[in-house]
Amino acid sequence: MKLAVVAAAAAAALAACGGSDATCGPTSGVVQRAIDGDTIELTTGERIRYLLVDTPESVNGAGDCYGENAHQLNSDLVAGKTVQLAYDEAGCTDRFDRLLAYVSVDGVEVNRLLVERGYACALYIPPAGTDRHVEFENLEAAARAAGRGMWSACTVVTCD
Repeated sequence: MKLAVVAAAAAAALAACGGSDATCGPTSGVVQRAIDGDTIELTTGERIRYLLVDTPESVNGAGDCYGENAHQLNSDLVAGKTVQLAYDEAGCTDRFDRLLAYVSVDGVEVNRLLVERGYACALYIPPAGTDRHVEFENLEAAARAAGRGMWSACTVVTCD
């Protein structure tokens, strides 16, 4: 019996290191604000960075082409709304201690939508996102080919 308790505790600790949904952070929350095109802050203070997504910069004096557009779309999609968060098994946070997640609102995944509409590039930093990085690269290629969003509006795309 004692061994079973120790094994269960060890499994829980191992899961915490591996980045499972229950241990990375909340699985849902209300968005306080969109910080920029690819980062949000929940009302509980957690900052969430969208996995596999990089938008042009729009904060701290940056004025990248389409940065403000991406920030506005992100805000329109999630500000004040309850979002669902799904984490990757490869890790929970980035180097800035933001939670890394796929974010959905009303059944629509925001990460995917931003790339699909040409507001973001696919950004793969292994190992996070390994299972879906090809999907996101294909979404970016399709947006580029169709000239969606920044792909037709910007002479320089900063995440290129």
